[in-house]
Amino acid sequence: MNQTVAPGTLTRQELYDRIRESSKDEVILEEMIRLGFWPDGTAAPSPAAAAIRERGEAMRELGELQRQNALWSDPERAIKEMHKRRKAEALAQRTETRRRHAQARQDRAEAWHIRRQREVLYLGEGVSAGLSADPIRRSLLPGLPDIADAKALADGIGIPLSELRFLTYSRKVSSVSHYQRFRIPKKTGGERLISAPMPRLKRAQYWVLDNILARVGLHEAAHGFVPQRSILTNARNHVGKDVVVNLDLKDFFPTLTYARVKGMFRSLGYAEKAAIPLALLCTEAKVDEVHLDGERHFVGDGRRLLPQGAPTSPTITNLICRYLDRRLDGLANELGFTYSRYADDLTFSGSGEAVRKIGTLLKAVQSIVTAEGFTIHPDKTRIMRRSGHQEVTGLTVNERVAVPRPLLRRYRAVLQQVEKHGPAGRHFGPGKDVVRSLLGFGQFAAMIDPDKGRALLERARRLASQSTANSKLSRSGGQAAFRAAAAAGRAPAGCHWTPTERTAPALDPVLAALEREEAKKAEQAQRKAHASQQAMAQSALRRPSAEPAGQARGQAQGSSGQPARKKLRFTPKRLLMIAAIVIFPTLIPGVGPFIAGLLLYLYLRWMWKQG
Repeated sequence: MNQTVAPGTLTRQELYDRIRESSKDEVILEEMIRLGFWPDGTAAPSPAAAAIRERGEAMRELGELQRQNALWSDPERAIKEMHKRRKAEALAQRTETRRRHAQARQDRAEAWHIRRQREVLYLGEGVSAGLSADPIRRSLLPGLPDIADAKALADGIGIPLSELRFLTYSRKVSSVSHYQRFRIPKKTGGERLISAPMPRLKRAQYWVLDNILARVGLHEAAHGFVPQRSILTNARNHVGKDVVVNLDLKDFFPTLTYARVKGMFRSLGYAEKAAIPLALLCTEAKVDEVHLDGERHFVGDGRRLLPQGAPTSPTITNLICRYLDRRLDGLANELGFTYSRYADDLTFSGSGEAVRKIGTLLKAVQSIVTAEGFTIHPDKTRIMRRSGHQEVTGLTVNERVAVPRPLLRRYRAVLQQVEKHGPAGRHFGPGKDVVRSLLGFGQFAAMIDPDKGRALLERARRLASQSTANSKLSRSGGQAAFRAAAAAGRAPAGCHWTPTERTAPALDPVLAALEREEAKKAEQAQRKAHASQQAMAQSALRRPSAEPAGQARGQAQGSSGQPARKKLRFTPKRLLMIAAIVIFPTLIPGVGPFIAGLLLYLYLRWMWKQG
């Protein structure tokens, strides 16, 4: 035997089975070694121990041979045993196969769960192709944060990966929108669609703006939405020129698609795994709002565009137009013009010989703009000569930069009416709050012409101090704090909700069923062992009454453990019966002795069985 088990932990039946598997001497030897009565090692009497073990091994082999011989002697029983063994083996193999396949499914599910916690592998149809690709990266521009994938982006913004997945997932139909959409009137007529991001998305966009986009240098010709630049700096480039040419890019923001925004991030040095979520954060799908059964749904048409109203959009337009600005600026220098751009307004101005090259300029600009993926609005191209009114981004530039006189006169008139009669029924500009509109224009006039605008601004401020509008002006401080916290990767005040994290996968049903079966078998074995122990305890309680019989049986056995040979007991009754059988031949001559011998044999055999 190769394993020793303490007898105290075995039931009587298990101890019998152990002896049956080897031999009584071998079990005794193992127990003596375990209890220390037979030294095991170099000091052990090896010949005796080896002989006992060899005898036990031989007994086991003999038992197996006898079992096989018994089976072969009974073919039907052998076939049944073979079928039973094969059925048990097939059942065990089938169970093991089910367990192996279920464990493989469980391992795959857990590996997928862990991978989803570290990676973003799918963000919607048509935008997820590069998420599982190897991170082939270009050299990152100096000063930009190293973002390898979506997990690094989420860590930088300070949000869980599940929240980034929620903000960037592109759905065809959704009941949630990350933008508030409304329309405002244009100066030239019509309406402009504004998509203002919700606070959670705006936080992520502010981080992208301040940590990535704002760190990339722009062309000197760009003046729109650039720090230290404005419509004033844009107009100063064209003061006192003989001719001013103004062009407008048609559908400027809708032209900047998701693919172009992603390409812009790729040009900064980011891999596909980072450029895709960055582009999805900064673009929105064109959707239609549909109400069905009292529920609101947003149905997209598949196109993602740069939204007007997102804080990242103006800077992205400037970055995408860098090559356009470089080419147009080179063209202007070659033809003797000065070039500047404010958002989608392209302005060229020149004097002297450049005036005669306007046709060449317009033709070349058309070619360059088309090559860069934009379109010039055919109805908004203006050529303004010095003899007439020259205007650049709403400012007069004939002799100096100034607010147009008609607009300034109208502002003074409305300001005076509000001072005398109050704001009721008065309007200035597209805003509904006339006092805020007057205050904003006063600040604008003071920036353009401090000498004339300062007095107008003071009058507007006095109106604002008397109006309830001043309570609304406190938003700027909160907005600045929101942006500062977002840029630092901190959650602004009020941002407490986060998407629910996916829980770990549940145990595979097959594994759960197998575990229940094993637990049931273990419980049954435990109950059986408990019942056996109770039976042993009850037997021990009854043992004193059965001890004499047991001692008699023990005395009847030999020292070798084998039962003693039976002896015939001759009682008077039995002796009388034997005498009758012996006398029987004298009664019947001939066959009498034969019958008497047969009867004597049968009677003695009966006596042997009776003991």
